[in-house]
Amino acid sequence: MIFLRIFFEFFKTGLFAVGGGMATIPFLYKISDSTGWFTHQDLANMIAVSESTPGPIGVNMATYVGYITGMRESGVFGAILGAVTATLGLIAPAVIIILIVASFLKNFRDNKYLNSAFYGLRPASTGLIAAAGLSVAASNFFPEAFTLASFNWKGAILAVVLIVLTNIKKLSKIHPIVFIALSAVVGVVFSF
Repeated sequence: MIFLRIFFEFFKTGLFAVGGGMATIPFLYKISDSTGWFTHQDLANMIAVSESTPGPIGVNMATYVGYITGMRESGVFGAILGAVTATLGLIAPAVIIILIVASFLKNFRDNKYLNSAFYGLRPASTGLIAAAGLSVAASNFFPEAFTLASFNWKGAILAVVLIVLTNIKKLSKIHPIVFIALSAVVGVVFSF
């Protein structure tokens, strides 16, 4: 039964998260609150790992949530089944919609209403991505509560240093994985 719920939760996410992987983050917060499968801090960690691993961030996070939820329910077999179920749930709406749109696209290629609808979706996806970015920043910089005492000064300093370093002309040519690895080392050394 848990695997059916995993599929359904991620099917809803895949159906309504317009704008890519970052647009799934508000839906993942909702899943966290409604199911208890993971905490908001777990979600922040998932985002960090999903950003640094190859593949689409939304799919990476769905796979991870399915894996850990399935592992808690049924062990290793459940982890694999959960990962596959969550991933299929997330991508199924896109596949279905693409197949439907492709079958009708020839008739509506130059339809001004359809073009206007897609143009109108841009601000919505931008808003979802901005909301996701702000919530991730808030959970990283204020891990406990929105007070000055709980502000993560180390994280803020690291973020500023990374922004400065990645905008220096000579250093901007360095592959992003180098900055990710150096950030990991800094996190270990300074006990983030």
